Amino acid sequence: MQPDQIALEYKNDKISYQNLLLQIKKFAHAVISSGLPGQSRIGVFLPKQPETVIAMFGTMAAGACIVPINPALKPQQVKHILNDCAVSILITSPTRLQHLSGIIHQCSALKKIVITDNLIPEQEYSLPITSWNSFYCDQETELAQPEEKDVAAIFYTSGSHGKPKGVVLTHSNLAIGAESVAQYLRLSEQDRILAVLPLSFDYGFSQLTSGFLKGASVVLLDYLFPKDVIHAVDKYRITGLAGIPTLWHQLADIAWPEHIKQHLRYITNSGALFSEKLIRHYRHLLPSTDIYLMYGLTEAFRSTYLEPDQIDKRPRSIGKAIPNAEIVIINEYNKECQPEETGELVHVGPLVAQGYWNNAEDTKRRFRPLPPSVNSKYGHSQAAVWSGDLVKKDSEGYMYFISRRDDMIKTSGYRVSPEEIEQSILEIDCVQECAVFSVPHEELGQSIVAIVTGKDRHSLTAGKLSARLKQTLPGYMVPRKFIITDDLSVGVNGKVDKNMLHAEYDSAFSDTE
Repeated sequence: MQPDQIALEYKNDKISYQNLLLQIKKFAHAVISSGLPGQSRIGVFLPKQPETVIAMFGTMAAGACIVPINPALKPQQVKHILNDCAVSILITSPTRLQHLSGIIHQCSALKKIVITDNLIPEQEYSLPITSWNSFYCDQETELAQPEEKDVAAIFYTSGSHGKPKGVVLTHSNLAIGAESVAQYLRLSEQDRILAVLPLSFDYGFSQLTSGFLKGASVVLLDYLFPKDVIHAVDKYRITGLAGIPTLWHQLADIAWPEHIKQHLRYITNSGALFSEKLIRHYRHLLPSTDIYLMYGLTEAFRSTYLEPDQIDKRPRSIGKAIPNAEIVIINEYNKECQPEETGELVHVGPLVAQGYWNNAEDTKRRFRPLPPSVNSKYGHSQAAVWSGDLVKKDSEGYMYFISRRDDMIKTSGYRVSPEEIEQSILEIDCVQECAVFSVPHEELGQSIVAIVTGKDRHSLTAGKLSARLKQTLPGYMVPRKFIITDDLSVGVNGKVDKNMLHAEYDSAFSDTE
């Protein structure tokens, strides 16, 4: 890789690897000069822009820990993350800071806010606010080389119970993950990767790490309309594009310039099923483009991929283990499953995260060794991550997703906790009870449905419920269908029976709009 090779492009700006490294070092020196203890947490609450990348990699270079925060989150959710892992410095924009003005004083660990603008807001806050340029340190300090086992990042993902949990990743986790993805995607300096996914998503963040590892160019794009993505693929001569089914459905309805086919080398999908209908569409639209179908979970980064030459033969398969990972399927008797036998997908190897931040109970539940009866090249001393996903494999070892073991919803590429949505619904006046579950949806993977009872049924409408929830939840968590009823289905234990709800509504709302 040459120093003048373009590392990042954003709108009309180009940043070389040499310049990017210089800016990352300046940010790292500023973090060290702040006097924070080692591995302190630094939150980044920004859209995709160069400052986001510089802050993330500069934080890690300083031996601190990045906490990427999804730009779609609402203030109360941001507050939970800032408090849960005691973020010391928050990197954000003036507009987003104003958005958070009602909760900043409730984040006791925060010591400083850095804004990506030289205009300090007039509004007074309870802690120092520094502009991006002022934060940079003129005097260089020595950058210590972080240990492989040091914590580098905490990515927040929804758990099956309540608030999102922070998945703890080391420098080794991130480095080996980048190597794995770069290997099977065959990345090189000639690649130009369009980053449209949130960088708070491990799927989106890996485009940076794997691209930088091989000296590729990464183009940052926050798009308003799907046609903007096609325009960017054309304008920047993109060779690699990662997406989720929602995006692929949107792009399927748009005309693609013919010459894109000459340079778009590969596309990838993760987050939910890439339907056979979409496969047929893109195989016809992009006959020379490799399609990679992938499966992963934040707790282990990426687990499987399907080789492009297998997509016509096994369009519903999630493939086999990626490099540096071992995937086993365990049945209810703690034995490894035989071909065509359904069991839980368990990921073993150096990509497995270190557990959940400050959450020993859930860490113990999800991160535990393989049963002694199961052989593993990694042995039984290190923890494996039990995905909660039920899969099976065929006689040739290719795996197929069956269903979730718990109530987690996978929609638009996000894992969503039904309980967190239910808590927000129950805070609405007149609501008495509610139950949130999902139904199959071709574009979203799963669509969220909420059944609600209230003191005054006539005062509850889908429109009112949706409008209220949009004030407290990001759009992807707001149910697409509300059912107002007099009572909920209750099982023998006195709790809402979601299995009965699934049975009753799956077919009725399987393509909920």
